[in-house]
Amino acid sequence: MWDSIWINANLVTMDGEGSGIVQNAALAVEKGRIVFAGAQDDLPDHPEALARTIHDARGQWITPGLIDCHTHLVWGGNRAREFEMRLNGATYEDIAKAGGGILSTVKATRDASEDTLFNAALPRLQNLMREGVTAIEIKSGYGLDTETERKMLRVATRLRDEAGITIQRTFLGAHALPPEYKDRADDYIDLVCNEMMPALQKENLVDAVDVFCETIGFSPAQTERVFQKAQALGLPVKLHAEQLSNQHGASLTARYKGLSADHLEHLDEDGIKAMAKAGTVAVLLPGAFYFLRETKVPPIDLLRKHRVPIALATDMNPGSSPAHSLLLMLNMACTFFRMTPEETLAGVTKNAAKALGKSNTGILKPGYRADFALWDIQEPAELSYRFGFNPCTGVSQGGKFRDFALSRKADSTASRTGFSPAARNSL
Repeated sequence: MWDSIWINANLVTMDGEGSGIVQNAALAVEKGRIVFAGAQDDLPDHPEALARTIHDARGQWITPGLIDCHTHLVWGGNRAREFEMRLNGATYEDIAKAGGGILSTVKATRDASEDTLFNAALPRLQNLMREGVTAIEIKSGYGLDTETERKMLRVATRLRDEAGITIQRTFLGAHALPPEYKDRADDYIDLVCNEMMPALQKENLVDAVDVFCETIGFSPAQTERVFQKAQALGLPVKLHAEQLSNQHGASLTARYKGLSADHLEHLDEDGIKAMAKAGTVAVLLPGAFYFLRETKVPPIDLLRKHRVPIALATDMNPGSSPAHSLLLMLNMACTFFRMTPEETLAGVTKNAAKALGKSNTGILKPGYRADFALWDIQEPAELSYRFGFNPCTGVSQGGKFRDFALSRKADSTASRTGFSPAARNSL
């Protein structure tokens, strides 16, 4: 007997070239893995004879669990005031003199306790999980010293363990130059390579390594030093590349078989060819594009031409993309980048899984993890079409199902009867 089966469903399997739509379908789970995903008429027996628990999807759609493959979800402080200052005409220099910018987040993160960071990050994560997210990447990079980078990665580990969600912990020590290393970028890279990475890898706190390669960040030569050390430690790499200028970071990442190159507004065709050859995923971040009011669109047509997998993510961070909704990114990618709904859904499922180096999720297929989401929609394009609306009614995380519809109904009933809904610490 299987553990559970969903019947009367419509599937978006993401298996193969297209969406892999199967209507009048069933999906079965055993020991946290998918064992059947296909037409209900193809089941080998009646559902009652096949599974211990039967769920009636009542015509809802099931997709792979969504994956947010680029976030900075753990940070201290708040930069809303900085946002307001910009809108009132303040320059970057004005904001920096007033204590704003990334270094203000670094200071707030250094000053915050681990519990404070955890308690601030958990609601952000829960909000994504309610939108059908079953896997996420969390970067460090607001510590810029060994102890605070360790603290951030410990928080990411706690979130993984307590929320029961797949989390890739990415070390982004080379995110910016800390004030104590002003004008000494090479010395800081020495610290990143010789102290931070070995110590954090030894403590099993790092799953991948990232760098901000840009004229206002770190040079390609400095980036390569970090990549070489990561390779020596057995850690995969990825890169903030070609966001503000073309530093040929995508080609560098491809040379090291990087998982992904992210942002990519200034990416050229040579970089795209290198990514295609290496299997490096292009991660686009429409939230940052929108918030920074960028005008140069990533080269979507060239990425399509060379068949580079395109993923999407929130880039959730306090400075350039305070975006807390992955579903909103689907609509933004369609609107700003002219991607299709099918492409955007692939971008937060199978392609996002590849951007994290995960080969067992992102597709509804026997043998894959039972990570999937249920949606009360008429057709899959609704996920990209609507914004400010969340039709997710439940999520399976490795076969453990959370029924959001029941929780919402209970909260609604409690409100009508005058009782406050019970506080939920987890979904």
